Amino acid sequence: MNRIVSKLIMYTDMPQDCVLLELSRIFARLSESPLQELSDGQKDAFTADIYKQVKRLLVVATDYGFDKNLWHNYLTFLLITDENPFSITCEKVGAKDGSVNFFAKNDFKAFKQLFDYDFDWVERALGIDCFQRLCNYKAIGKPELMYNKNVSEKVRALSEKLETAKDEEAFFTFVTDFYKAYGVGMFGLNKAFRISSNKEKEGQVLFHPINNMDKVMLNDLVGYEIQKKKLVDNTRAFVEGRKANNVLLFGDSGTGKSTSVKAIVNEFYDQGLRMIEIYKHQFKDLSSVIAQVKNRNYRFIIYMDDLSFEEFEIEYKFLKAVIEGGVETKPENVLIYATSNRRHLIKETWDDRNDVKIENGMHQSDTMEEKLSLVNRFGVTINYSKPSQKEYFAIVIALARRAGLSLSDEELSVKANQWELSHGGISGRTAQQFITYLQGR
Repeated sequence: MNRIVSKLIMYTDMPQDCVLLELSRIFARLSESPLQELSDGQKDAFTADIYKQVKRLLVVATDYGFDKNLWHNYLTFLLITDENPFSITCEKVGAKDGSVNFFAKNDFKAFKQLFDYDFDWVERALGIDCFQRLCNYKAIGKPELMYNKNVSEKVRALSEKLETAKDEEAFFTFVTDFYKAYGVGMFGLNKAFRISSNKEKEGQVLFHPINNMDKVMLNDLVGYEIQKKKLVDNTRAFVEGRKANNVLLFGDSGTGKSTSVKAIVNEFYDQGLRMIEIYKHQFKDLSSVIAQVKNRNYRFIIYMDDLSFEEFEIEYKFLKAVIEGGVETKPENVLIYATSNRRHLIKETWDDRNDVKIENGMHQSDTMEEKLSLVNRFGVTINYSKPSQKEYFAIVIALARRAGLSLSDEELSVKANQWELSHGGISGRTAQQFITYLQGR
């Protein structure tokens, strides 16, 4: 196995401690040993090292819901998560004629050999049968509760195709078709991400997939049809490559602003839309985030939830520079969607009016203009106001019917009214909490 792995050219950036490389090193040591003369202690040591990697493979299989041939699933997972010049180019334009194809096919020939690798000599030498079981594996329980379904379905589908590949040419076709259709790496497999600073590379960030993202859809949000249409129209233009604006969703708490953004990502995920969630203290990393995604074949929403600033906070200046006004133009595959309970985002005080000037009958204040300039950089602003009592009852009744509750409309309205009086007032969130309470009863 080590000789096969050593032939890789394009796919050499996999982690040095990954299961494939660890197994290849173990097998290399084992092949250099006189198999017939191995002592029981040596066999036990080799077996322990192999079982450690088998366990790691089983952990990956459990996380992503692999089934049947876990070895093939794992190798496929490596192929579709390895971001290299070849795979990223295929993500953008598909397979094209070029010299790089020679090196890619060299690697696919090696992966074909890894797919067909015969573990029999290892199992006979050590008296184990773990690899036979890995290649004929049956998952138990409810795998949909334990893994990212999008990843699992894609891995297993491509793995089954690669099992039928006769040579590296067929491998090349299957893999490059996958790259063009779905992309490569974490962005191809996941909807949403958080970031953290990269301690090894200053000025760069690390992306962390959010695997348990809420599966809410826009139809799950009762009411707010005008607001949802504005959001859909802007997002559809964005994913279709037309001009689109940054969006600010503002208004009362609990009215569905954050839910709408999550839903829009779910709605347009299969059209290449991805979301990156960023917190206020990370605004200094915005330029780095954009630099790392601007050349990818996806559309990215940089999402800022509950955005607001106190008068002493200056992080909004990073945001202003990125949205509009910096030296570097914001790429066309990036938009900023923010939610806020404040219409103007930055807290205003009476002191802001200390520098008011009157010119031609107009009152002007540099401080107030500075604070308002941030919200003015969102081309689309959508107001989510608190529902009326009638609208609140309509939301409650609609949610109750979806939940299969049998209470009459009148009973629901009376109980919902009692509930909101002691649970934060009228809002869509209060309505959902009330229905959750009834379901629990």
